[in-house]
Amino acid sequence: MKITNKLAAECLGTFWLVFGGCGTAIFAGGSVGFLGVALAFGLTVVTMAYAVGPISGAHLNPAVSFGVWANGRMSWKDMLLYWCAQIVGAVIAGAVLFGLVKAAGMEVGTFAANGYGEFFAGAAGYQQISCGGAFAIEAVLTFVFLMVILGATDERANGKFAGLAIGLCLTLIHLISIPLTNTSVNPARSLSQAIFSENTLAMPQLWLFIVAPLVGAGLAGLAYKCLVCSKECKK
Repeated sequence: MKITNKLAAECLGTFWLVFGGCGTAIFAGGSVGFLGVALAFGLTVVTMAYAVGPISGAHLNPAVSFGVWANGRMSWKDMLLYWCAQIVGAVIAGAVLFGLVKAAGMEVGTFAANGYGEFFAGAAGYQQISCGGAFAIEAVLTFVFLMVILGATDERANGKFAGLAIGLCLTLIHLISIPLTNTSVNPARSLSQAIFSENTLAMPQLWLFIVAPLVGAGLAGLAYKCLVCSKECKK
């Protein structure tokens, strides 16, 4: 498969993840609640896993690509190209959502951006977690997410159900952390919303939602490699 095809697939897939997940939070969050938003993010991954997975692997997330690279399944050059495609797709989705918000006469507000502490002051259902706590939950959940992805897509696994397992995992991740950080585990998703958010803390706090997912993903890539090596060495 040509790299240009893979990059187009990643751009489209990441666009859908942000548009579907964040779009649900922005336009229907008040109606469907945290559960509905969590399901929306999970469904975007499930649908794109089967739509573009055969083309690019459906990473849809710079942290996923970083974890896959750390695990030795892709080159650093391809990883960087995937990052560019994912960021472009996410930002385009953010721009479209911003335009729709304006067209509907709505306030931009937080715009489904990620944050912690004072970022959610006064917001119903949200907890004001500390910076350290936010970093920990984002890193841990990204670690688990990558372990599921690497296991579900392992050549020895039943790949037919990989998309479903990964989508359900992302749903669970959102159920845990929406009240804490609005759930990132995806630097591209965080960047795309912070750019347009009217919350003055969105950009200053963005670094955490880039660094923490990458840390968790990198550790997962190495950990899964160690698990596989340990298993093979016992044979």
